[in-house]
Amino acid sequence: MAQKPSRISRAVLAPVALATLVAGCSTLPQALDQGEQKQLAAADRRASQAGVEPLAKPLTLAEAVARGLKYNLDHRSRLMEQAVAMGQLDLSNFDMLPKLVASAGYSERNNDSISRAKDSVTGKPSLANPYISSDREHTTTDLGLTWNILDFGVSYFNAKQNGDRVLIAAERRRKAMHNLIQDVRSAYWRAACAQKLEFEIKNTIAMAEAALGDSRKAEAEKLRNPMDALRYQRTVLENLRILESIQQELSAARIELAALINLPPGSAFRLAEPAADELSPRYQPLPIEQMEETAVENNADLREHFYNVRISVAETRKSMLRMFPGLTFSYTGKHDTNSYLINQSWRETGLQLSWNLFNILSAPAAMDLSEASEKLAEHKRMAVQMAVLAQVHLARQQYENAYRLFERSDAIWDVDQRIFEHSAHRESVQAQSKLERISSNTAAIVSLLRRYQSLAQVYTANGKLQATLGLEPRVEDLNAITLTNLVPLVDKAMREWNSVVLAAKTGDTADVAPAPAAAAPASLADAPTAAAANEAPAAERAPAASAAHESAPAGVRRYFLGSFKLPARGPALDWNIEPEQVAWVASAGEAEGVVNGRLLLGVPSQGRRTAVVEWSLSDAGGRPLGRASYAGEVSKPATDEDWRLLKQGALAALTKIRSAQ
Repeated sequence: MAQKPSRISRAVLAPVALATLVAGCSTLPQALDQGEQKQLAAADRRASQAGVEPLAKPLTLAEAVARGLKYNLDHRSRLMEQAVAMGQLDLSNFDMLPKLVASAGYSERNNDSISRAKDSVTGKPSLANPYISSDREHTTTDLGLTWNILDFGVSYFNAKQNGDRVLIAAERRRKAMHNLIQDVRSAYWRAACAQKLEFEIKNTIAMAEAALGDSRKAEAEKLRNPMDALRYQRTVLENLRILESIQQELSAARIELAALINLPPGSAFRLAEPAADELSPRYQPLPIEQMEETAVENNADLREHFYNVRISVAETRKSMLRMFPGLTFSYTGKHDTNSYLINQSWRETGLQLSWNLFNILSAPAAMDLSEASEKLAEHKRMAVQMAVLAQVHLARQQYENAYRLFERSDAIWDVDQRIFEHSAHRESVQAQSKLERISSNTAAIVSLLRRYQSLAQVYTANGKLQATLGLEPRVEDLNAITLTNLVPLVDKAMREWNSVVLAAKTGDTADVAPAPAAAAPASLADAPTAAAANEAPAAERAPAASAAHESAPAGVRRYFLGSFKLPARGPALDWNIEPEQVAWVASAGEAEGVVNGRLLLGVPSQGRRTAVVEWSLSDAGGRPLGRASYAGEVSKPATDEDWRLLKQGALAALTKIRSAQ
């Protein structure tokens, strides 16, 4: 009777425990409250800005790209995906090891384990008393090592596949890097355009609003013909509409750039003034065959499909391996505290062979499926390769089209700018109305906008070409390198990638291989060497003044070359030619006059094009002394002899300016 309370309590506790277990296993959805959501959002914002160096100086293009690579959140996610894939590879390597399993157990019963026996001959119950063979309580422990050869083979191919998946994650990160560089460059140039035009647009809008108010006042006071006043207002309003649409078009560029480089929204920052070679990009020749070869070697999409084919091959081998029997080796040490056992500790060794005989029936179908998957992966790789080659040609053509559009926009802007300068001069002497000044200013702003837009399209096409070729700055660890050290790498990469591609053809190596900021491959140059700048100081482009020119022979003019403006694809002309017609000196104070010039190239026709050199001569104080020009022809592409004859004629025209006065 003493055991009844225990049985009653167990009978009561069992349902209670079961009910508690069931209640614990049931959950209800819980929505985030606003306070918790705000805390998480604030924590995310703080984490997104953790480690981001503040921007303390005007932002250059190289620094913008470097900040995008180091701080962009999407790019960080790609880096984390690559780290996760690496972790999966590390885990799959452990799957190839044997299984070492340790186990322990405890057993208890409320009565003795009593057994009877019967005679094996007669089949009658044994006359011996029943016997006890086990303790009521005892524990068991064992440590076993097992190794299945079939599982080892499958784990080996799994590890190979995970290794390829790590490389695929790296290629996807590279593709994200290419797209990021392309987006940053495009946003940077649109933001640069917005910054460049900001002051001019505001001033012109204010001028137009004032002119509109004056016209409405004159109309109300009937000082002008109503139709003339309305036409005047209509023209001003149209100019205002154009200016405001430009302002709206450019207003989002700075926000997009800040988001790409992970600056806080609404941050105030300035862009550095672009360098001359960035504002006037030039071509460098690169054979299309070499571009195709480079794309096949480096394109991220194509490399990813190469790895996918390897994964399919490994999957085929895994399928074949599963058809074989499985051979398992085992070795286990065991211990049991059962006092009735004579040997409480012992070791077991086993060898087991198992084979699913139905694999024989499914083998043909499995082989067909594996071969089909492998062929599918190879076909996808072939399709991607053809698409990549087409992208190379398309990207190159888009770059050429964008560059031609840029050249035309640059020419239009140059004309509109000169019209605006003349209009401003005429207004200052009251030779034209404010409306004409507003119209010419608006036209100059629109032309400058179109120039920057076409320049952005050049760099966008340039970036697409770089992404298609699969080129980027080669940085070992973005987390380890500082922004200060990363910016020079990016800047060097953006300027030297083209020469790196050419060097790779001969087996040379380099530290960087992305697209340039101011050059893109194309075989369109018509001169041996192209000038990097649209207009640069004379010391960079003009012949160097030396001691030989300090005492010029009789009849030789002593001039200082202030500037010489070249077309975007013009040659770097050396004005030191024999026989000497002009002695170039080192400073304006030593010269008879200061010379400024420019080269104009006409549209090619039947393998020839016109080439015009225009000179303007002034004294050291800026007073004009005269102008001269020389028109000649050069072949396309031009030869060294063509340029020599053109320079000789242009210098001869320059020397006649003062003698003509």
